[in-house]
Amino acid sequence: MADTLRRLVNTSSYSVLQQKLEAWYKDYHVISCDQNLNRCCELVELTSKIQGQLFTILNLTAQEGGHYAGVDTLKSRLLPWLGTCFTMATSSVSPDTSLNLIQDNVEKERKIRELSLSHESDMQKMEDQLCSTRIQLDSVKQELADAKSELDCTKNKSATTLLATEDEILHLKTELRVAYEQMDVYKRKLDMLEDYERQVRLLRDEVTFLTAEKTMLQERLVRSRSPSPLPPRRSRTSSPVRSESPTRAQLTNSSRHARLVSRFSDLYATERLEAQSLLRRYIDDLETVQRIIFIAAVESFQAAKLAYRQFKLRVRKTLSPTHVGPESLEDAVVDYIVRNLDLYDVQTSVNDVINSMNVNPRISFPPEVDFVLISSFIREMCRIAFSMQTLDPPLDLAFSSDGELYSDVKYRRSYDSEFTAPLVVYHVWPALMEGDSVIVKGEAVTRRGALWRSRSRSSSPVRSRSGSPTRTLMSSRSRSPSPGRLSTSRL
Repeated sequence: MADTLRRLVNTSSYSVLQQKLEAWYKDYHVISCDQNLNRCCELVELTSKIQGQLFTILNLTAQEGGHYAGVDTLKSRLLPWLGTCFTMATSSVSPDTSLNLIQDNVEKERKIRELSLSHESDMQKMEDQLCSTRIQLDSVKQELADAKSELDCTKNKSATTLLATEDEILHLKTELRVAYEQMDVYKRKLDMLEDYERQVRLLRDEVTFLTAEKTMLQERLVRSRSPSPLPPRRSRTSSPVRSESPTRAQLTNSSRHARLVSRFSDLYATERLEAQSLLRRYIDDLETVQRIIFIAAVESFQAAKLAYRQFKLRVRKTLSPTHVGPESLEDAVVDYIVRNLDLYDVQTSVNDVINSMNVNPRISFPPEVDFVLISSFIREMCRIAFSMQTLDPPLDLAFSSDGELYSDVKYRRSYDSEFTAPLVVYHVWPALMEGDSVIVKGEAVTRRGALWRSRSRSSSPVRSRSGSPTRTLMSSRSRSPSPGRLSTSRL
């Protein structure tokens, strides 16, 4: 039976029958009636052949089942079908519907077979993937075991290395402590060496001064011993005030002049900007900050000049009873001040400057910020101004006032100025003068309507308690005397 069924499957009789039916359906309206009948008979013959093969399989299957196997099926299915002359006697289903149901059943069976095949292939793929995953898992486990063993080895090595490293660290700390001690020793030696070098420089200056004085004395001694037939004449270059042997202040005047001018320029370039950035933390107005710094510089010069005059009077009063020597008393006083600049009480001048700034209406009254913030700038300015008074001739600041006519000789304009404006709104940095000549230019801000701005500023109740701009101008003039007046007072 199985061989007969296999042959029926291999011949694909139903497929051939289906193809002939489809071909007949396509050509039904084209061919003639005889041809249609021939094709119908051909299909009937093919169907009978298939039925014969099926009856053969049915007979063989019944024989294999024995005498009683399949009797119920034959009674319920085959005999009723034979009794109705090869038709299914159903009252509710038409032949077309039965055929459609058979086709649907065949289609479903085909889909079931396809799904079973795809399911089996998917299962095979999943089993392959599972096997590969197991293999990978085994390899990962092996790698993990290897890594764990390596980690244990590394831990053992690290523990050994850590012990050695701690010993090295202790040794290095000991060496570092010894190096610090040696460095402290070297620093002390270096400080001592710097003290020695400073003393050597002082001694060299003293030797130079004494050598020059010795030379002058020897020349005077030679001139006094040499006989001259002519009566002694007074030299045109000799001065009744100045002596022939220069003092230390006279010998170092040019070097001190250059150093102080350079330090004044450094104050403008460095300390001024530091004070400005410090004040900008508390005052937002840049103009007010620049006014504060300018007035601090001017007041520092005034306080330093006043302190210099008082200090000079005290020195003159001290030296006048015991003064003997070739140089005049005035030269001896200046030379003493140059040698003892550290005796200048700069803190008193700083306090005087801060007190003057606190009541200055050109900045603000009462003040917007404590001017102790810029005390370091004021202190350095006072020291420089005090040292400038020991020069010959002394250096001073140029007279300045708000609303004055801009001078290209004394000032340069700031970056935010109007370069066509002729009047000065306010000053940023004072000019340094030597007599009537300008040594270092100052800086000023020029804008149109400067005089009106200065008047409105001085008449403001917030900025000033004085309602007259003339009073402000007079106060500024009283605080900044002219160079001619200073020279007269100094004499």
